Amino acid sequence: ADTVAKFGGIDILVNNASAISLTPTLGTPMKRYDLMHQINSRGTYMVSQKCIPHLLKAANPHVLNLSPPLDFDVKWFANHAAYTLAKFGMSVYAWAMAEEFKGKIAFNCLWPRTAIATAAIQNILAGEEGMKRCRKPEIMADAAYVILNKPAKECTGNFFIDDEVLAAEGVKDFDKYAVSPGTPLMPDFFVPAEGARTLVGRT
Repeated sequence: ADTVAKFGGIDILVNNASAISLTPTLGTPMKRYDLMHQINSRGTYMVSQKCIPHLLKAANPHVLNLSPPLDFDVKWFANHAAYTLAKFGMSVYAWAMAEEFKGKIAFNCLWPRTAIATAAIQNILAGEEGMKRCRKPEIMADAAYVILNKPAKECTGNFFIDDEVLAAEGVKDFDKYAVSPGTPLMPDFFVPAEGARTLVGRT
């Protein structure tokens, strides 16, 4: 309501907030489980629900969830089922809402092919050395910009992978996104071998 009052409406929602704990079943306290699901799945659902009435009034409304393709290979679940389900919940909501609001609001997912240099990588997952094997957050920002400028009625229901989005726009130099150009990149979780997957109808 404050956003609408100040800026006159809402055109874009990016569901980016996320909590992570790559822990197995016996190593995941329920407090941590609840945190991941409250932020990732419930947060995405709630903020989407509250923005939709305003998005319906926008000229080119988009919702973009930073969540992975729905690849149900058990390898993505076996070692951290609670986290995987929390992230997949975000993707399921995009999948469902893309169909529910087809022709009215675009719902898409964007996910990085490689690890991205964030605080989570540095402080939780891989440290300073791991950061050198990441791409910069700018690759996600640039890919999101491309998606959010597409016609909402035509571009909805997609699982996009960051470098595929940019390659389709003619980008060839991906070294500019590397934290340490020439260093082998760390692949991210959840990326299927064939790349992007379709939710409802890829454009």
